[in-house]
Amino acid sequence: MHEETHAVTRVGWLRAAILGANDGIVSTASLIAGVAAAGASQSSILVTGTAGLVAGAMSMAAGEYVSVSSQGDAEKADVELEKRHLATDPEFELEELTQIYEQRGLDRSLAEQVAVQLTAHNALDTHLRDELGMTDVTAARPVQAAAASAASFATGAALPLATVLVDQGDTLPFTVSGASLIFLAVLGALGARAGNAPMLRPVLRVTFWGACAMAATIAIGSLLGTTVG
Repeated sequence: MHEETHAVTRVGWLRAAILGANDGIVSTASLIAGVAAAGASQSSILVTGTAGLVAGAMSMAAGEYVSVSSQGDAEKADVELEKRHLATDPEFELEELTQIYEQRGLDRSLAEQVAVQLTAHNALDTHLRDELGMTDVTAARPVQAAAASAASFATGAALPLATVLVDQGDTLPFTVSGASLIFLAVLGALGARAGNAPMLRPVLRVTFWGACAMAATIAIGSLLGTTVG
């Protein structure tokens, strides 16, 4: 038996999950590193990190739901528009489909034959797929995206937050940053594996930008701590 599993079938939730986990690690680690560098107490750091986890997860869920819902609204509008076109001018729609198949390499007679048969089978689905590139795989799923983002953000944020319980000294900003870079590298590798892609580039990408974010917040936190002190 020949079986194929394509990464594109996971693109909806995978994108949201990777984004959420990456944001959870980077933002929470940066927040902890920044306030720790400013000289905050451990209790203040824990409260700040926990608040960042909860607020970030809710924000990610709301943001993903709203943005993907907007995508869904646009898709529904295109479906309704295509329905009206098929009802009012089916000849034009058939010619449009024929030209699409010609552009993909079929000769005129075969393109017409394919267009006629697919239109007879399911005109709307055929136009949505071949004219607009809309399929069930790429369809907007707001609830799935929101849930994946919230859960992955909370999971990602919990990792650097747990570091606070391990290191309670002055080295915390560097400990949480170093640990978080490891977490980011693992996330990049997992994301690449889930997407059937090479691992090196995703790992380097997430660790580089994570390091930049944490370095900036440590610098700002140190500056503010010195100034306030």
